[in-house]
Amino acid sequence: MATTAEVIRPLRRVEYDQLARLGAFEDEKIELLDGEMVAMSPSGMAHNAAVQKLNELLVLALHGRAWVRCQSSFAASEISEPEPDFVVAPRANYDDDHPTEAYLIIEVAETSLPKDRGRKRRLYASCQVLEYWIVNLVERCVEVHREPDGQGYARMDSYEYGQSIQLLAFPDVSVAVADIMK
Repeated sequence: MATTAEVIRPLRRVEYDQLARLGAFEDEKIELLDGEMVAMSPSGMAHNAAVQKLNELLVLALHGRAWVRCQSSFAASEISEPEPDFVVAPRANYDDDHPTEAYLIIEVAETSLPKDRGRKRRLYASCQVLEYWIVNLVERCVEVHREPDGQGYARMDSYEYGQSIQLLAFPDVSVAVADIMK
């Protein structure tokens, strides 16, 4: 007798959002990736410091030109709603929904480095995010991924202390690695 493999239906973003509004995840730090609820790593002191510094730099540089959303959801697909550390999105009304497009997404990574380099990099490339940064606290550099090709990014450059990164969508704005990780 042949057996049939079980098919697990992924959780859709609208269902995830509804459950969140009902308080289903009140005491949990999770995000929706490819239809699965995935635990988020706790933030350490170095992570929090880098987020604080980037927040100030980006908000001041992009005020009135783009929304800088800090530790907020991004509607990547019907079955994915990650919560990156930063989404730099076109100015629009996001009062009732999450942004679906972004100029830049930034993840600050220490313990989450494998997920940020793998699953999240593929996810952001698949929805054509032009530029994806991983602030790599372990190796003390910023990995800049550009040229999304659907499965990943065709180009990755690593920036270290003493170097600056120019934003693709806003070429007049650059961020010094030293200003993120002191």
